[in-house]
Amino acid sequence: MTRYFVTLAIAIAAALFTPGLKAEKVVVYREGQVVSPQDVAAVLGKTRSISLLDDAPAGRAKPSTDSHADALSLPVRFAFNSADIVPSARSQLDALAEGIKLLAPQRIVTIEGHTDAKGSDAYNLELSRVRAHAVRDYLVQRHGIAAARLKTVAYGESRPINGSDPNAGVNRRVQFRGA
Repeated sequence: MTRYFVTLAIAIAAALFTPGLKAEKVVVYREGQVVSPQDVAAVLGKTRSISLLDDAPAGRAKPSTDSHADALSLPVRFAFNSADIVPSARSQLDALAEGIKLLAPQRIVTIEGHTDAKGSDAYNLELSRVRAHAVRDYLVQRHGIAAARLKTVAYGESRPINGSDPNAGVNRRVQFRGA
């Protein structure tokens, strides 16, 4: 219960001290939906981020070519309690890689690891780190994207998408930001 109040306090403080921050518009893809590399490039090239989510909420999947979106969420799954990318997530990552290749070669992409609040803070921070590294390694080894273009950062459970339920599956994600 204490963790809930700490998370809530952090979320409220973030909202109060970042007045220029606007709500993100998210285009959510569901597992099995085709991801357009052009859409990926449009989002990474013009706006703030792309998210790969473990569990996309039902009823929100609306892929589009909306270049005004702030984020693009793709389902990515890891083996339980590990950083092993499951085969069903690879086609989405493959399309993501093709979108990254459409960006200018000097464009840096930051891969952020996030978790839900299950487990200790230290464990979640480490799990988010190794998952972000696993995605980076996949993009480098499978698609030949230069490692120097891909930076990783781990946030653990500190930046939930769904602050009302820190344990929600939507909080388990890998997020991409173009720079």
